[in-house]
Amino acid sequence: MRTMVLAMILGLCACEEAPFASRPPAAPVPTPAAVVPAPAPAAAPDPNAEGRAATELLLRGGDLWSRLDPQAKGGFGDDPRKLEAFRAKVLELGPEKDVVSEKVATDEGVRLYRRVARFTNAGQPFEIFFGFDRDAKIVALAVRPSGKPEPAPSTKLDYETKNAYRLPFDGAWSVVWGGRTVEQNQHAVVREQRFAYDLLVVKDDRTHRGDGKKNEDYYAYGRPILAAASGRVIAVVDGIAENVPGAMPTDTPAGNHVVIDHGNGERALYAHLVPGSIPVRVGTTVKRGQALGKCGNSGHSSEPHLHWHLQTAEGEGLPPRFVDYVADGKPVAKGEPVQGQLLASRK
Repeated sequence: MRTMVLAMILGLCACEEAPFASRPPAAPVPTPAAVVPAPAPAAAPDPNAEGRAATELLLRGGDLWSRLDPQAKGGFGDDPRKLEAFRAKVLELGPEKDVVSEKVATDEGVRLYRRVARFTNAGQPFEIFFGFDRDAKIVALAVRPSGKPEPAPSTKLDYETKNAYRLPFDGAWSVVWGGRTVEQNQHAVVREQRFAYDLLVVKDDRTHRGDGKKNEDYYAYGRPILAAASGRVIAVVDGIAENVPGAMPTDTPAGNHVVIDHGNGERALYAHLVPGSIPVRVGTTVKRGQALGKCGNSGHSSEPHLHWHLQTAEGEGLPPRFVDYVADGKPVAKGEPVQGQLLASRK
């Protein structure tokens, strides 16, 4: 670094000296020796360029797979489709709005690039991280929230649902994630999941019997999942194998699922169902309370549970108002459940 600064100073001095030496002398003086300007220093390479190029491949599309080293490819199961699924998940954040910061560093020969940016569908900045080896291969890749998470921006905070929604199950279920703050609801940072719910069955402060190594050990497993309102099925995914409890693959986030257009611009996702348990097909008209499948552990799920959320056709989350249910033993005519409540339908 000192050598580069010194070269720049010397270059400036030489450039100033040359025109002075070429002026006609006022009086006879010995002819000065010609002064040759020092060559301008080469522009320093942009330390962010490598990371920016890789970020461009991630966010805009391109052959990112060939840039990964073998170990990084192994992190995706040596399957390019899993990298594409990861990329698709990142793209759910929406277009990049602005870059908050960029940093580069070196650690044991690995060049590290960290970029913090804001995205249109996320309520908080996200960090994009790359590590590059001496051969410019990508040895590390991560996308994660940066700083304190904040809920995704929403124009629907005062929205009142147009349809009357019942709870999408019978019996008693607990709200593990649900509410309007990030502390209550980890989904709130994502635009379409701004008001989403994760629900499971708890008995004696446990979600399962025994050691919980099998899906069948979990109290929620296999329970019927019901249509919260009448509507038309517009999407079905089935046939995805279930996870071993504790594993959380990212290539099929919703797992086996059903999406219903409930009318009035309101659509609901019923996710993580048991493979082969879904009796409806795209185009099926369903009635309120009709069975859609069984609670399972497919997709991005660590144990059997139901993920449910309401959104517009354009992908903006909607706050649901459930009707005629019980929360913590008290009847609720119309309400919006939150984390920690024990819910049950009133028949």
